Amino acid sequence: MDLSDPPRRPRAESIVPMINVVFLLLIFFLMTSRLAQPGPFDVTPPEAASEAAPEAQPVLYISADGRMHFDGAEGEAALTRLATASRGHPNVQLRADTRLEAKTLARILRQLAEAGLTRAELVVQRR
Repeated sequence: MDLSDPPRRPRAESIVPMINVVFLLLIFFLMTSRLAQPGPFDVTPPEAASEAAPEAQPVLYISADGRMHFDGAEGEAALTRLATASRGHPNVQLRADTRLEAKTLARILRQLAEAGLTRAELVVQRR
């Protein structure tokens, strides 16, 4: 009769360190990422031969029927809020729909100039 201790099985590797690393990576990516808010309505940018990345930060959305939206405000309130938010850097990015009439866009550009914004960048997509 054999009364010696049975042979020990090798201990399995612990997955706790791997779980710690995964959670640290998850926290890192959550802290360093910047989530973009969806637009207030669908806008199809007009087509152009060349596409340059827009540099202006405040974004004014303009729908096909001329409706303007900025930071939760629509219409004239959007222009007022945009002018207030753009103090110190008078550049604005326009995300206008391709079906927007030119005379409506010209009217909006005139209103932007009256509000003190001197430069507008129209976002386009490459043909």
